[in-house]
Formats: sequence, C-alpha cells, structure tokens
Amino acid sequence: MLEVRKICKSYGKKQVLQDLSFSIQSGEVYGLLGPNGAGKTTTISILCGLIQADLGDVLMNGQNSRNASSSMRSLIGVAPQENIFYKSLTCEENLRFFGQLYGLNRITCQKQARHCLELVGLSDRAQTIAEKLSGGMQRRLSMAIALVHQPQLVVLDEPTTGLDIEARYEIWEVIRNLCRQDTAILLTTHLLDEAERLCQRIGIIKQGTLLAEGSLEELKQYVPAQEIAIICTPTEDLAIARATELGFTHRHYGRELAFWLPQVMELKEILEYFDGIKIDSITRQPVRLENIYVEVTQGLRATP
Repeated sequence: MLEVRKICKSYGKKQVLQDLSFSIQSGEVYGLLGPNGAGKTTTISILCGLIQADLGDVLMNGQNSRNASSSMRSLIGVAPQENIFYKSLTCEENLRFFGQLYGLNRITCQKQARHCLELVGLSDRAQTIAEKLSGGMQRRLSMAIALVHQPQLVVLDEPTTGLDIEARYEIWEVIRNLCRQDTAILLTTHLLDEAERLCQRIGIIKQGTLLAEGSLEELKQYVPAQEIAIICTPTEDLAIARATELGFTHRHYGRELAFWLPQVMELKEILEYFDGIKIDSITRQPVRLENIYVEVTQGLRATP
C-alpha cells in the first residue's frame, strides 16, 4: 500500500534521513519509533507532501509521490500531535468544513461526518462545541477529521500523549476498528506499551537511519533472553560478577539492575545462582519492547 524507498533528506549540512526504507500494508499498524530528533516528523512531512525528499521515492499503491496528483494526496489522512479543529465549531461542523476542503460535496460531507463520528464514538457529541470536549474526545475528533475523506493510509502522530489511561484505551479501540476496515496506519509514539499492544510491525530509527524492523517476536533477537530478572541488592558489584561467571548479560534500566536469563526460571532457582549475595527482591518479567528499544537505540549490542 505504502512503500518508502531509500529516502534521504538534509537541511543544510545536517542529514536528517539516510536511506530510510519501510512499507505498510492495508489493515496494518506500523509503529515508527525513535528518540526526539530521529527524523520521524520529517518522514511524516515527506509522506504528506509537505516537503520533498532529496533522494528516494515514496509510492502509494505503486504511484510515485514525485508525480503526485491531488487525488493521490487524498489517500492519506493525518492526525498530528496538536489537535486540528476549530474550537468554536461543533464536531459535525468541523467535519463538514474539512470534508469540503478535500472536495467532498455537501451530501457526501454530511454522510461522512456522521460516519466518522460514529467510527470514533462521538455520535452523541455531534452538536457539541469542540472546545467543550474532554481531552480524549478532542483527540478522537482529530482522528475523525483525518478520516473524513476516506483515506487508505492514516498517520497518527503521538495520538495518546497526555491522555489518561481510560482515554488511551478509547483511542486504541478506534485504531483497532480502523484496522478491521483495512485502513493502513502509521503510528508514532513514545509510549512503548502502546506500540507493543497495537503494532503488527515496528521500525526503530535513530539519526534518520532505520536500525531495526520487524514484529515484536522478530525484534526479540536483539535481547536473546527467555526472561529478565530485576534484582535489588546492596552489593551490585558482587551480583554482576556472579552473573558474568554464569554467562548472564546484565543491564541497568534506569536504576534497576537486570539480568537476561537464558531460560524461564523459578525464583528459588534464581536465588540459588546468587547464593551468598544479599538479595532484597527479585522481579521476573518477559522481554518487553522497552528492553529491545534500549538495545537498539543505544547500540549496546551488534546488529543480529
């Protein structure tokens, strides 16, 4: 559906994107992750036709964006980080206005406004002034506006940042519903549990370069462990030395000392490995996307 081929972009002497390539299929959520300044916003701007790549190609259904017509650009909908609506208009008025900007006639605008409000769970708020909506509802309205012209690809840039957990769950369900309708979604987020729950595939970029890509299971090759043990001990040096003898990789995740376990172990078995070392607590957890993300972005291990 979308194919990005080796795009490069520089601003003066600063190279922002370097041979970036990825693709998104219909009905798929693709997570584009990376630290601030990694090139995510520039990538989105190129996809939306706001700026041109210096090199490389962006294809939508096989059509190159360098030869893009307005009909091709209409295949993409964008919900940016900042809400895109007029606060003084009702939800329905906002959708009808943006529908007209996309060239929809009055009847189609009315139909799509009602359909999109239903899709994001705002049918009962059609006549509510936008600024009177809760934060979560405002994000859903922005998503509805991105959908009003029936795009095949929707770009969601940090869709749940700043929302409470209930509002996040509501946005997640909207995203899942879009997938069921075969919409392709490009999701950027700093909330790694969000990407873990929603994305079929994930690309991790840093300094404009794609460092890793794949499903969560495929990305686990960057952390070759069956389980991670978080150990709290007043004698970390002794614990690390013992782990090194055992062949366990250790990491510090913030202030937490973690050990990669080659197989799933009972707490009793882990304690036996660290016999003679004072242990205050042990927590076992599966390999998570946050562990993979740290490995990839900090370059702690060689690329598999």
